[in-house]
Amino acid sequence: MRASERAYQVLREDIVAWRLLPGTVLAEVEQSERLGVSRTPLREALGRLSAEGLTQAAGGRGVVVTDISLDDVAELFELREILECRAAALAAQRGNPSVFASLHWELRDAPTLLTAADPARHTYYALVTRLDEAIDSSISNSYLAQAMRTLRVHLVRIRRLAAEDVDRLTAAAAEHAAIAEAIADGKPRLAEAATTLHLHRSLAHIKATHPPLSKEHHG
Repeated sequence: MRASERAYQVLREDIVAWRLLPGTVLAEVEQSERLGVSRTPLREALGRLSAEGLTQAAGGRGVVVTDISLDDVAELFELREILECRAAALAAQRGNPSVFASLHWELRDAPTLLTAADPARHTYYALVTRLDEAIDSSISNSYLAQAMRTLRVHLVRIRRLAAEDVDRLTAAAAEHAAIAEAIADGKPRLAEAATTLHLHRSLAHIKATHPPLSKEHHG
């Protein structure tokens, strides 16, 4: 793996997992030493992160991790509703029913994955990712799939905020199961409705439980 790719992947994961918090300065010397790369590949990695909106130049402070405000979250969910509802409908029309039927049953059992043995919920999120990937591969629209992959960079960052809320994750698993079931049954309008309901409840949960996301709290 190229040095710039390695640096990009580590920094991206640190940002979306909140190990690097909003406002953190990514000093070139410090990050080069931490990641074991020279400054040239580090700059390439930071450039990619800035293009994705995960970092930004901050005047004399250099490059910093971008903030996430409640306004940002609301805007992302507006776009998410447009893209994901359409994708769910297309998957219901074009996808393999057996793939989504299998995912439906796995998602129904997903609450059993939310245990203290996996506090970071890696197994649960891997299952959700498989649903995302199944939808992407079913819609037969490379432009829509790419738009959703770009959006998910930010959604993963937001989603980690709910990682310790077992009740919300249990409810979300049921919502994902309903989406998979509607797609498996070949019902595009029901798939759209199930997706809309999931997004509405997810955004309501974030607004209710994470007021520190607003910019005034990050100073």
